[in-house]
Amino acid sequence: MPKKLIITEKPSVAMEFAKVLKINSNRKNGYIESDDWIITWCVGHLVTMSYPEVYDEKLKFWRLDTLPFIPHEWKYEIIPAVQNQFNIVKSLLQREDVEEIYNAGDSGREGEYIQRLVFMMAKPNPKAQIKRVWIDSQTEEEIRRGIKEAKDESEYDSLSDSAYLRAKEDYLIGINFSRLLSIIYGRRVAKEINEEKASISIGRVMTCVLGMVVSREREIRNFVKTKYYKIVGEFGDENSSFKAEWKVNEKSKVFESIDLYNETGFKDEKKARDFIVSLQGKDAIITELKKSKQKENPPLLFNLAEIQNECTKRFKIKPDETLEIIQNLYEKKLVTYPRTDARVLSTAVAKEISKNLNGITRGYKDEEVQGYLKKMIEEKYPTNNLAKTKYVNDSKITDHYAIIPTGQGYENYDKLPDLQKQVYKVIVKRFLAIFYPPAEYNKIQVTVNVENETFYASGKVCINQGYLEILKPVENKKSTDSDEKEENSQNTNLDILKNLKKGQKVNCINYETKEAETSPPSRYNSGSIILAMENAGKLIEEEELREQIKGAGIGTSATRAEIMKKLEKIKYIQINSKTQIITPTEKGEIIYDIVNNSMPDMLNPKLTASWEKGLDMVAKKEIQPNEFMNKLTNYIHSKFNKLVVKW
Repeated sequence: MPKKLIITEKPSVAMEFAKVLKINSNRKNGYIESDDWIITWCVGHLVTMSYPEVYDEKLKFWRLDTLPFIPHEWKYEIIPAVQNQFNIVKSLLQREDVEEIYNAGDSGREGEYIQRLVFMMAKPNPKAQIKRVWIDSQTEEEIRRGIKEAKDESEYDSLSDSAYLRAKEDYLIGINFSRLLSIIYGRRVAKEINEEKASISIGRVMTCVLGMVVSREREIRNFVKTKYYKIVGEFGDENSSFKAEWKVNEKSKVFESIDLYNETGFKDEKKARDFIVSLQGKDAIITELKKSKQKENPPLLFNLAEIQNECTKRFKIKPDETLEIIQNLYEKKLVTYPRTDARVLSTAVAKEISKNLNGITRGYKDEEVQGYLKKMIEEKYPTNNLAKTKYVNDSKITDHYAIIPTGQGYENYDKLPDLQKQVYKVIVKRFLAIFYPPAEYNKIQVTVNVENETFYASGKVCINQGYLEILKPVENKKSTDSDEKEENSQNTNLDILKNLKKGQKVNCINYETKEAETSPPSRYNSGSIILAMENAGKLIEEEELREQIKGAGIGTSATRAEIMKKLEKIKYIQINSKTQIITPTEKGEIIYDIVNNSMPDMLNPKLTASWEKGLDMVAKKEIQPNEFMNKLTNYIHSKFNKLVVKW
């Protein structure tokens, strides 16, 4: 009787597929079988690329005359620890009674690579049709849909090409440049770190990230604080006054003066005081008064980088820990696929979003969240027009949409560790926030003119919390005395400003200097560096801007956490366990200097991002795989020629 074979990424996923297909018996060694179906699994990678010495024993020794090593025919081998499971999968793939094979590996580039390597080495029954299961969550409904709508494996050939090229690129750059720089500089490194011998590890992404950390650290180390002096005017009367800061303009008596540090302050305190003296007794007039209402929409949904950054800030955990938590929530059916770059939903998902909301309402026994859902119902917040909002955009989705709660899996919830429950709640709240109205503010901007010198004041107050009720609950906010004073002064300021009129003359009560100083950039923490990697080396704090400039990043959502883990493991960086702040080690800085002096473009985020962009173009069939490979080999040869000659 003909059989259908499913190969999943790991045993736990295979069990979920077995439940959906109602296969409860016939558990065998490394697979499950029924009358119609066979389900087996990988255990992560079963196949790996062979080291150079497999091609030629002489290549075991690191010598200059054997470099660069670029094989014409690539060799692969089974990982010894998982040989048994590979043999089981291979025997099933070759069975004569298997007529359909379902590749149900992880739905991403790396998952595709793991399975394609197995197929390549196992040589499946040539008569069998191979299909690809692509799912966005581990719910029964989604698994059933994935099997039913599985496409021919050939539809994913370009993704497979991209995956193979990514592995070859990392292999060639890592092996060739690690060996070359170790041969040239290994003794020097060993001497500097006081060790007998030292090798230098180079990686396409890893070295670039090390560069980001070291250059930031040196920027901070070399930073010299500079004091400058602002001018603040207090206008009104003793009962009702407001403060406004001076800013230079083209009509100012000090326009383009060498005495200015910047457009808002003086280099020297005496010059600032002299300037104040020149303003004494002059008329102050309101020349501009702008009243406006501002709306602030809820932020976009989480992708992996954003939730990793959020969890580092909230829980002080590393990105790989966050990924592990969300992977578990995914396998427990609670959230959708974690390794995604998208922060929006697809049109198809938006149409069915009530299922997620209803599931959360029925199954998630969290008092705070149930309160938000109750308000959504009472206030009749629209949930059926999501497709018309910025939270739905098919063009911004490649493999998967944003991470959201499925509204299912609550039978697994109670057994979760507390931290996993907290992370789940963060995802739920971000999801619910998109259905809430914008936060609204009243804002007033006032310009005061004192003989062509301009002073600016503004006031802003929240008049409708909207989505902030969820993402910044008032009852959970622990305000300090200074927070309350700041908020009260802003509200008072607004009350005073809104009673002013354009053209009104106001008294000047006082002018004073206000000392300010420049501040160094912040160190990366283990979350913020993931965001910087996603944005090709730019740490952009403002969320909307971050989304607008987003392009090809450094590494992928699936690999960034591992990169950080490796840099820490080889002692190039250290991550403070309490604060998650990243600093380079002495060894890391030595390696940085060597790379910077020998092949500085390896430290350039733009170059690394351009390689990632090339891989993306292969996946989208915009360039051919051989075009990418030719560029890569040319790059390696040109670098070697320059470095060897220089040496």
